[in-house]
Amino acid sequence: MKNKGPVFIVPWRCTYACDNSCVHCVSAGKTAVKDEIGTTEAKKLVDQVSDFGATFFGITGGQPFLRKDLFEILDYATEKGLCTSIITDGRMLDEAVFEKIVKNKTRISVSIDGSEETNDAIRGKGAYAAAVSAIERFSKENLLNVLVYTFANAGEITNVNETDMRHVLDLARKYGARWVVFHGMIPYSSDKQTLKADPTPAQYEWLCNKLYDLTQEYQGKPAINVYIPFYARVAKQRGMPDFDRWYNGFFLGRCFFGKFFSVAENGDAIPCSYNDAYRLGNIKEKSLGQIWSDMQTSEFFKKAQDKTQIKGKCGVCEFKDICGGCRSAALYYTGDIYGSDPRCGYIPKSMRQK
Repeated sequence: MKNKGPVFIVPWRCTYACDNSCVHCVSAGKTAVKDEIGTTEAKKLVDQVSDFGATFFGITGGQPFLRKDLFEILDYATEKGLCTSIITDGRMLDEAVFEKIVKNKTRISVSIDGSEETNDAIRGKGAYAAAVSAIERFSKENLLNVLVYTFANAGEITNVNETDMRHVLDLARKYGARWVVFHGMIPYSSDKQTLKADPTPAQYEWLCNKLYDLTQEYQGKPAINVYIPFYARVAKQRGMPDFDRWYNGFFLGRCFFGKFFSVAENGDAIPCSYNDAYRLGNIKEKSLGQIWSDMQTSEFFKKAQDKTQIKGKCGVCEFKDICGGCRSAALYYTGDIYGSDPRCGYIPKSMRQK
């Protein structure tokens, strides 16, 4: 490594294509976009990630295994000295794919949203069996990293319940996963059909409190991380031990809009892995270092990171400094990047006093 960069990992959404039908994902059933970068450009991206000083090169999708040159690129990243990771739901994981992942010592995160009935309702028939098979196989190779659980409603079935949450936590404990990351359903767009899968504010309030209870019960075996900004408010209200250290050193749920970036399938850098509305520049025209520098000096991103600019309920909330909501959720629900995150059911003290 030439230097140590400002971010630990640079994720690359290697393709938009996905042949699955997850209710909470806007790329479900989509094909590859026409301008996805080719093999040569993808290897140049790997060079840039190395030069930028990131430790990990992360592969996401879509369905990563639909990309035919994926392992040529993964091999190249390993040769460059980068650590690699892939997030998968376990489907398309045949023996050849498995062996190539093991050869590269690629860390694997597995998406699984509950027990079999629930997971298959959210992700499609057979998804649970594929996920558990991946968990078992990568655990044996000491490559299983994280289980990722995304809260969603699939018609009358929901995984916003204790039984499914415990089921995945117990799988993580059994197979030695480092963490379970519980994700809120961050919108990728304002698509109304996809947004129907998002839990209600009442569901979010319940699940955040239940996750706090489970965190105290499981005591780090496995560790529980929560990708929901207002979980910080719940943790503060519930008396999270050593809150500041937990918040600054562990908690994933802070909104990193403009403080992080990932690379889309066409080479555009985006300011959040869940926000395609803003593009920062393309790696075919600028280095990641230059794109990062431009983002840090951008008046727009400075303003977007300034919590005094937040409007509405989030803007007057006494927990704004540790929360402030998700800017992508605000944008896709309200049309305003500075709007309130409508998924939070908490009523700020100042509004209750009126």
